Amino acid sequence: MRNKILLFCCFLLVVCSAKAQLWVPRVFGDNMVLQRNINIPIWGKADPNAKVLVEFAGNNTQAVANENGEWNVSLPSMPAGGPYIMQVSVVGDSKQTIKFSNIMLGDVWVASGQSNMEMKISESKDAVAEIKNAIHPTIRFLIVPHDVSLHPKSDILPEAKWKQCDSSTAADFSAVAYSFSRQLQQKENVTIGIIQSTWGGTPVEAWTSEEMLMTVPELAKIVTKNNKENIDESIFKKNEEVVKVYWDIIYNSYNGLKKKVNEPGFNDSKWPVLNMPATVRSWGKGPYEGILWFRKTVDLTKLAKGKSLNLHLHKPEMNYSLYFNGQEICKNVWNAAKTHTYTIPAKLVKKGKNVVVLRMAALWGGGGLNDPADSLYLSDGADKVSLAGEWTYMKGIETGIPKTISYQYTPSYLYNAMIKPIVPYGIKGFIWYQGEANVANAAQYETTFPLMINDWRIRWKQGHLPFLYVQLANYMKRTTNPLVKSEWAELRDAQAKTLGTPNTAMATIIDIGEADDIHPKNKQEVGLRLALAAENKVYGKKEVVYSGPVADSVTIEGNAICIKFREIGSGLIAKNAADLKGFIIAGNDRKFYWAKAVIKGDIIEVSCEQVIAPVAVRYGWADNPDCNLYNKEGLPASPFRTDNWKE
Repeated sequence: MRNKILLFCCFLLVVCSAKAQLWVPRVFGDNMVLQRNINIPIWGKADPNAKVLVEFAGNNTQAVANENGEWNVSLPSMPAGGPYIMQVSVVGDSKQTIKFSNIMLGDVWVASGQSNMEMKISESKDAVAEIKNAIHPTIRFLIVPHDVSLHPKSDILPEAKWKQCDSSTAADFSAVAYSFSRQLQQKENVTIGIIQSTWGGTPVEAWTSEEMLMTVPELAKIVTKNNKENIDESIFKKNEEVVKVYWDIIYNSYNGLKKKVNEPGFNDSKWPVLNMPATVRSWGKGPYEGILWFRKTVDLTKLAKGKSLNLHLHKPEMNYSLYFNGQEICKNVWNAAKTHTYTIPAKLVKKGKNVVVLRMAALWGGGGLNDPADSLYLSDGADKVSLAGEWTYMKGIETGIPKTISYQYTPSYLYNAMIKPIVPYGIKGFIWYQGEANVANAAQYETTFPLMINDWRIRWKQGHLPFLYVQLANYMKRTTNPLVKSEWAELRDAQAKTLGTPNTAMATIIDIGEADDIHPKNKQEVGLRLALAAENKVYGKKEVVYSGPVADSVTIEGNAICIKFREIGSGLIAKNAADLKGFIIAGNDRKFYWAKAVIKGDIIEVSCEQVIAPVAVRYGWADNPDCNLYNKEGLPASPFRTDNWKE
């Protein structure tokens, strides 16, 4: 009898555990935006054969879960409006009900790419004012958390929540996507939803499905190789745990604070000395990854006047904590602001000796304080005390950071975890800013970038969804040579060629980059130019000039090459100069010279005394070119070349 009772209990346990709860993926939630004017897909899981009812805006739609418990419905097309409530329930089971509130019907855009799309409003130009003024209840963001997976996932991580845009939420939003959405919301007077799925430093292959990558032989080899190396699920799961430990050590001090390294009275007399500004790269002692503590004692007798002080660190590495006389002043996490300035309360400032302490993560060769020396100081507004010069430093105080595998670079792993779970959420289109991670192989990018675009369109099953993207900005040191090898120029060329893919548009930003920063801060202009493309290409406002001049056709006339342009707007101009700059020309010897370029209507005539029989012209062909061809609407011409010579 006892055995029968135990058997019956086990049976009940199996039955109860097999009962599936109603589930809807996290791409749905309070404050979400649903795409107007299309049939709206809603999906999830329940018990096999359960009837699921979706109620929204007066529409009641039912579905029956299949043998795997999967169900989906399609709500009818509806115009913009709201707010609404959605209720999803299992028919006949009042305990299985999910309700979402404050839902708007509007336009939803997926914003994806690497760090320049991920870059927060808090890190961009005029961040304080932008955040303060970000009161836009009809702009909503869903930020997809970083995640990787060997196989396609059904959901994004739990931290994902739809948020209305206001001064308490906007700081973490993509600056580009925010500028884009703000412009569209104002022009179209419709709620804009942004699903932000981004990860800095990642290549395009990571965002593309394995099935699509396998259709290209050269990519299939890479996928197959990676699968062989990463197929062990246990290694992958163990690495995920190690990654958590890694970032816990980066962000949180345990040993250092316990030893009171941040306190003024801590004895650092036996620590080595380093002259600041300096970085780990400049030490000449090989690469170091881990946590560094830095200490600086300064005499503030002439500044200790009962006033608060400003402490200027210029541009340190992005993950650090700052202490002043033992008190934490800031904890900086991935803030790539151009300058880092902090207020030191007057009550912390003492006459005589004061101690400044930094706990800093040295990652990927970084760590330390950057030049120039006169940007490191304390000030009361009138007088300054330099923070340059001798600092003591020590490594090894905190636990060493473990070795991890960076799966975010692996083909398809970001698609699996950060794109697949949001498919087929109804959307208007995509905006994309990426390419820096692929500059070493621009020729392959000519294949991989259009491949990803087509992959996403196929997955969403909404036809040729608009795909608007950003061409790489100008970056690195400017050269006076007419031609140098430039991987950045080659990648821009590959991006321009992607315009051959239907229903695409490109925002050229060759004029708003920064020579010393791969993350230019003027993200407002980037978002604006993407929005102009959307206005023209997506919202049917053909009168909106959305592109700078684009080379259209080429003819050789004697000793000159004549280039006809489209997208000239009201006309071609040489911006801020009497003459055009940035053109180079070559003959059959493939030796390029600086060229004279003259505007003649929608044609530019290019020539050079050294090149009697020209065959090729390039424009803006450098990492950071000095070029000034615009249309009168103020949009720059995209760099181009008329040849197909291999570099």
